[in-house]
Amino acid sequence: MDGLIDISPPIGPSSPVYPGDQPWQRDWQSRIGPDCAVNLSAIRLSPHVGAHADAPLHYDAAGQSAGEMELAPFIGHCRVIHAIGCGPRVQWQDIAPALPAGQAVPPRLLVRTYRQQPRHWDPELAGIAPEAIERLAELGVRLIGIDSASVDPADSVLLESHQALRRHGLRVLENLCLEAVDEGDYELIALPLKLMDCEASPVRAVLRPWPGQPQSG
Repeated sequence: MDGLIDISPPIGPSSPVYPGDQPWQRDWQSRIGPDCAVNLSAIRLSPHVGAHADAPLHYDAAGQSAGEMELAPFIGHCRVIHAIGCGPRVQWQDIAPALPAGQAVPPRLLVRTYRQQPRHWDPELAGIAPEAIERLAELGVRLIGIDSASVDPADSVLLESHQALRRHGLRVLENLCLEAVDEGDYELIALPLKLMDCEASPVRAVLRPWPGQPQSG
């Protein structure tokens, strides 16, 4: 397990949620005691709480559910790019310097927008411009991740960036915790649960250093 970088925020009663979403709730069904050998809980939450993968069903009435998604986009070579303070939408020019012309682009990109991960709902969250998503799709990117709650600004109605993902068949991770992650190449592992009738799934997202990639520290 050495070398793993956990990029999943903790999930609990204080976890930020999109306004109107079901917050985290845990109830004990039984507790260890004289008449019970186990602790047993029940949980209730939106699948968008914490680090999660949106399924196409979230923004496409005919789209795949979380459990129907292919797993390959959620594991493998990725690049972390810093675009801190580049809201309300990260533009192509904000990420292009980390993608030199003529060099192969990893099929997964994670974008850090926060200097420090917020511990509360952020109505000023930074998304990613649909034009940037279009450019990344042209370069062969299969998955885009971000440390904010959405690739679209919180007040977006048309969800243009989610629709750009839909048009190109890209997968997306949101609510990642990248505040301690340097720019560079890594191996991403962030598998969604096999939730066959849900529009999203929590993930336990981790990074490992990519072979040959210099690491600081």
